Amino acid sequence: MSNLPLPPPVIRALTKLGRDISLARRRRQMTQESLAERIGSSLRTVRRLEKGDPHISLHHIARALHVFGEIERFNQLLDTGGDIIGLTLMNEQLPQRVRTRKQTKESGAI
Repeated sequence: MSNLPLPPPVIRALTKLGRDISLARRRRQMTQESLAERIGSSLRTVRRLEKGDPHISLHHIARALHVFGEIERFNQLLDTGGDIIGLTLMNEQLPQRVRTRKQTKESGAI
């Protein structure tokens, strides 16, 4: 466990996710006990999940999203193909030219 305090945006995001999970559960007329059973956790874990507790295991969050039919959105959270900053940084590292290397007998090339 880290002793670093959580940044406020992280706290807000976890709190919102917890509220959203609670709302999704209630819209489906599902009890906390039922959700706990379906995700393989305790009632206490579901209550903590819905409060946005930062110590909830990621697999509990993923299982809850699966129960609500939202696992694909979870799967796309940080799709590297859409990582504009990462792609831009990689493109900046590309060589200006690509040259053919001369083959030598020692290189093992035929």
